[in-house]
Amino acid sequence: MQLYPTSYHRASSLEEAGRLLSGADDGKYIAGGQTLIATLKQRLAQPSDLIDLRHIPVLKGISVDGRSVTIGAGVTHAEVAESSLIRSVCPALCHLASLIGDPHVRHLGTIGGSIANDDPAADYPAAMLGLGATIVTDRREIGADDFFVDLFETALQEGEIITAVRFTAPERAAYAKFSNPASRFAMTGVFVAKGPAGVRLAVTGAGSNGVFRHAGLEEALARDWSPGAIADVVIDSSDLMSDLHCTAEYRANLVKVMAKRAVGAS
Repeated sequence: MQLYPTSYHRASSLEEAGRLLSGADDGKYIAGGQTLIATLKQRLAQPSDLIDLRHIPVLKGISVDGRSVTIGAGVTHAEVAESSLIRSVCPALCHLASLIGDPHVRHLGTIGGSIANDDPAADYPAAMLGLGATIVTDRREIGADDFFVDLFETALQEGEIITAVRFTAPERAAYAKFSNPASRFAMTGVFVAKGPAGVRLAVTGAGSNGVFRHAGLEEALARDWSPGAIADVVIDSSDLMSDLHCTAEYRANLVKVMAKRAVGAS
């Protein structure tokens, strides 16, 4: 299907990107474009201008200082998956990135774009919430607990750009997901992490309001970090999604199964 006419702009700095957006009638930022391009092809969006963020140097790069990890928003999934720096302190994140889509998606899609889009079945939101990450923008810093609001909704304000994500690598962490065989999105995915601040467990692909933490599973694992510790935890299906792939009740079971697998792999 033919796209609506749009003007393309290649920004070389955050300042230029902001100027281009403010000067457009209905401008949109684009990074890897793995969601937006598909939306444009279906003619579900009609932006007057596309502002490409891929060539802004400040959005690139991965740094590890001790256990403090900073990843530029423009870093691709493939770069995260293959990063020896990240693998040295948090191999769970490399594993998660390696499971996203296919090679085409991984070499074009960016961590910032995925988080900003906040697809309810995306992998990175679970990692950011599970790691207690900080989302850094061109205006402020936002904790992951406050960043993810609802389906496809974040705390980002109009025109705000994610520049990086930052987190302290936990002592133990892992990610397990039950993938849709076609899209490889998570029908249910669980990211678990254990560190000085305690246990965090985030679920993606299952919640009717998007990614979420599960207090019951976190409390059980804080007492005993083992797959058996969560055997008796009840997963309430009332706030989970039902769709053509599976019911909310099935997803409730998947939450526990994926949590056990993640803990076992950590």
